[in-house]
Amino acid sequence: MLVPILLFVVGLVLLIKGGDWFVDGATKIAHRFHLPELLIGATVVSIGTTLPEVMVSATSAMTGHGEIAYGNAIGSIICNTALIAAITITVRPGPVDPKTLKKPVMFFFGSAAIYVVSAYITGYFSRTVGLLMLAVFFAYMIITVRDAFQNPAEASDTYISAEGPKAIASEVILLIIGAILIAIGADLLVDNGTLIAQALGVPESVIALTFVALGTSLPELVTAITSLAKGHGALSLGNVIGANIFNLVLVSGVSVSLAPFEVPCSSVLFGHNASLVLDIPVMLLVMALMTMPALKRKKLERWQGIALLCIYAAFCVIQFTM
Repeated sequence: MLVPILLFVVGLVLLIKGGDWFVDGATKIAHRFHLPELLIGATVVSIGTTLPEVMVSATSAMTGHGEIAYGNAIGSIICNTALIAAITITVRPGPVDPKTLKKPVMFFFGSAAIYVVSAYITGYFSRTVGLLMLAVFFAYMIITVRDAFQNPAEASDTYISAEGPKAIASEVILLIIGAILIAIGADLLVDNGTLIAQALGVPESVIALTFVALGTSLPELVTAITSLAKGHGALSLGNVIGANIFNLVLVSGVSVSLAPFEVPCSSVLFGHNASLVLDIPVMLLVMALMTMPALKRKKLERWQGIALLCIYAAFCVIQFTM
């Protein structure tokens, strides 16, 4: 039991460090080509911080552990919203710009509608659904890129890249090493997370919804804490919403496209599949609680953060007592 736990922790560390190096390398390369700052944040950084979830879910689906692929995607959204964003909102509530929030919020709930139809009507995530999710991801990326290039004032002039082939080579190597560490870390996390779940008699989906989801969400947590320390709470919120969209359409899209699977039914709540009466409803609830009042009132309030933290605590308790 000790060895799987140690390897699980090693996998987490590799995921975090790999994600950090991948983002650093990609960001430096993007700056070198003078891409807009908004574009870098919305694409390179968001994808980089979501790569751990992508690798874990894809690896899980390919090895026949659909419960981990499902739980990681849903659990990461719940963790990002009800823990990471909740901490940001509780510590430093403030105004938000509804114009910048409206589009990503619409994309999230539009994608969630596809997810809900598949889960509740068919009970199966087919390859067609996975490809549709990926199509939504590419549409979101195209619109984001278009909007970024329509705002030339956002172009970055704060990064001065070193000249010469050695500097370029070091950035590319950083990118490659980061990707390799993420792949190895994901493999260790999935394999040993499964062993731990079996040893404890806990369903794989519960491990994925809690420990794996929290572990793969650590890059977003670090971003949130850094943003708070620098007084950029709104940036943290934007990163969380962007990461949630990627979790729903990219993480789920990749894993389902590679290996379709049924909605997991590892536990029952009120006589029904817990995935349908707890996991998905909580995901929708916390996103609505975070975004809808902000869109209407143009600000985030401390009560939202406290309510989200309470929901997350209750969600974790229920997962381990079912």
